[in-house]
Parts: sequence; C-alpha cells; structure tokens
Amino acid sequence: MNEAASTLEGWYALHDFRSINWAAWKAADDEERAVALDELQAFWKEWKAVEDSSKGSTVVYTVVGQKADLVMMHLRETLEDLKAVENAFNKTMFAQYTTKSYSYVSVVELSNYLGKEGEDPMQNPEIIARLKPVLPQRQYICFYPMNKKRELNDNWYMLSMDERRTMMRSHGMIGRSYAGKVKQIITGSVGFDDWEWGVTLFADDALQFKKLVYEMRFDEVSARYGEFGSFYVGSLLNEATLEDMLKL
Repeated sequence: MNEAASTLEGWYALHDFRSINWAAWKAADDEERAVALDELQAFWKEWKAVEDSSKGSTVVYTVVGQKADLVMMHLRETLEDLKAVENAFNKTMFAQYTTKSYSYVSVVELSNYLGKEGEDPMQNPEIIARLKPVLPQRQYICFYPMNKKRELNDNWYMLSMDERRTMMRSHGMIGRSYAGKVKQIITGSVGFDDWEWGVTLFADDALQFKKLVYEMRFDEVSARYGEFGSFYVGSLLNEATLEDMLKL
C-alpha cells in the first residue's frame, strides 16, 4: 500500500448556491420585499460579527450564467455551525424567494506534500492563517470541484509519495507565480461530497482565473491526473449591491 498524504484541517466550508425565483419576487408587494431585505441585511451583520470574533468567515457573490444567481460561502468551526447557518438562512423570508441550485461541503485542507520535515506546522502562524482564513473581499470568485484520476496507468493513488511530492511542488510553483493576483483556498471533501477537493479562487481581475487554470492544465498533475467538475464564476455582493440587484 502506498503512503497516504497526511493533511491538516481547519474550518469547515459550505458553498451554498441559490437561484432567485424572480416570478415570486415580482409578485410580492413592496412591504414583503422590504421585510425580506431587512431580514437578510440583519443576517449579513451576524455573519460579520462571527468573522470579527474569529470564529468563521462569509462572503456572498453573484453567479454569472444559468447555474445559479448567487453563492454564499461560509467557513465555520464545526459542521454543526455550518448546518446552523444554513438552517437560519432557510428560515428567512428571503429564502422563500430562492431555490437551492447546488451546494458543496468540505473542510479547509493543507497536505504534507509541500511541508518542511521536522517542522510543527501548528506552531506556524502562517499555517494557522491558511487553515482558518478570512475570506477575501476580491471583486470576483471562481469555484470548481476536482478529483485525481484512478484509471489504469493514470492512477494518482498508485504513485509513490516521492513521485507525488515532486509533481505537487512543480504544480505549486505555478500557483505561487500568481501570488498577489489570485487568492486560492483548497478544501478537502473526501467523504463529505461527490468530489475530492473544492478549489475557490478570488481575484480583482477575472481573466486571472482563465490564465491560472489554463497554465495549470499543461502541468502533469492536471494534464494527466486531474478531473474537473463544473465551474462557477461571479462578482462580489455587499448590502448595497444586493439591493441594486433585487431592485425592480
């Protein structure tokens, strides 16, 4: 049996994708819409308070295209905390005007492929910050799930630790070349969802998503062993831009 990669886990993650029922939203009267928006704004303040207390983080983005209208990405300390924030939103009046498009459950993950031997990672403040990140307020978001192949000669899990470590170091160099342009958060989902990892990218220039993913496709880790799910891309929402989006 090959050596499995050891991992460090941080906050649990929920990507909650929703579509707006525009017919129902238009059919509501002005007072009903106002109450729904006020309730949503109150939740937004609660999410910010959680972030200020260093117990999690939340961002909200629109989604471009027909897959969804918006995504709420929540990071929390436990799965129970994630379920609580999901349930609380479902009970709001605004949620009555949405349908569930897609969701993804995972946990922020760092592997030992790029770690330094002899180092206690949990004593490193930079590692802790990566495991329990404050989600950036960049203008654009890109999310996609992915697997490593398990097919005949292209089986990632049959490679030795040294082979995997060498390839992941090369792969990681590409990501580091986009430092400052793209913020990347990797979440592990083995045993939690249908794919093995979720990748969430944040940038102020959406073209950087295309450039980064395209360049990585030529690296052996992706070109030979990567399998990718659907991509979701969108732009940042705040209290003001949300009201503009919902204004009739």
